[in-house]
Amino acid sequence: MLETLAPQPADALLALIKAHDSDPRADKIDLGVGVYRTDSGATPVFAAIKAAERRLVDSQDSKAYLGPEGDIGFVAALMPWIFGSDSEAAGRIQGMQTPGGTGAVRLAAALAARGGAKRVHMGVPSWPNHKQIFDDLGLETAPFDHATPDGAANLDAVLAAIRSAGARDGVLLHGCCHNPTGIDYTPAQWRAIAAALAASPALPILDLAYHGLGSGMEEDAAGMRGVLAAVPQALVAYSCDKNFGLYRDRVGALYFMAAEPGQLDTIASNANALARAAWSMPPDHGAAAVRLVLEDAELTAQWQDELTGMRARMRGVRERLAAADKAVPGLNLAAIGQGHGLFAMLPLGKDRIEALRRDHGAYMAGSGRINVAGLTEANTPRFIAALAEVTGG
Repeated sequence: MLETLAPQPADALLALIKAHDSDPRADKIDLGVGVYRTDSGATPVFAAIKAAERRLVDSQDSKAYLGPEGDIGFVAALMPWIFGSDSEAAGRIQGMQTPGGTGAVRLAAALAARGGAKRVHMGVPSWPNHKQIFDDLGLETAPFDHATPDGAANLDAVLAAIRSAGARDGVLLHGCCHNPTGIDYTPAQWRAIAAALAASPALPILDLAYHGLGSGMEEDAAGMRGVLAAVPQALVAYSCDKNFGLYRDRVGALYFMAAEPGQLDTIASNANALARAAWSMPPDHGAAAVRLVLEDAELTAQWQDELTGMRARMRGVRERLAAADKAVPGLNLAAIGQGHGLFAMLPLGKDRIEALRRDHGAYMAGSGRINVAGLTEANTPRFIAALAEVTGG
């Protein structure tokens, strides 16, 4: 059978990583890989996680399976941070651990499909793996424009998509720090979205992959919480890979909100069955470390301080890019200053992106997405000069 398989194109991001790594230039700039970096270019392990891991090594007495639902203590410890400590919907929400945010999105899509979903409305551009997951599960995707040409979220487009959605449709929304544009909905826009979803039969699927990397833990979850307060049911895919720096440990969770508490056990049984068939049991180590951080007030405060430092650094990068707006006309760098999280989009064609790689050692995705954390105080002026050169600014 295997000889019948057709070759598949290489993953563009993996190819970009390989090209950057093989570039011998000492001053090359990596804006492609979606991980946080310090001003020195490192992606360190959080000090709070290191402390939790030391405790875990000393206290863990077994590596036995936890079951398809994973570490329920981890799932429960996250809930106040995601949904709020006084959420009226908390009694209608249940969750389970997944292998990263990707596992959570995959399980959400599979659960929706098992429940009868046929189509998912999603703003474009989006994280490329969203569509790959939906396609693999046989779900049709209906795209709408996420952003307007002037760099704002396209409220009219998302409202039109929601109003056109039927009872077998899902609507995918990024909770904060939109990947790849960095353009988030404003509080007023979130209120309009919540009202539209309340009047729609569609299932909201909320992907909260960068919680805390935008404006703060409460601020970043506020829009999503407004949606949950307005609708009878929803799915929330969550990732700890970014806000706890646990990329390779693959730490995530899927939460499902039911119209009635009595429906939760049935939903959970289906989610568990799907997880069992996909990965059987989720990895334990990273989730256990997160649980220990959230159970200890001192470690929680340390983690929050580290997250605050990450936000401040990314905000500084965005402000430096925005200040250079007039030096590179036509790219609307000013809009990047209003964005959130790791990513932003530059409207550059293939030839200009290739020129940046070839002539300046600046590597970014072919879509024009950049990881702003790849820019430092030292290399930002050189990157701006390179942009000006390739655009004729």
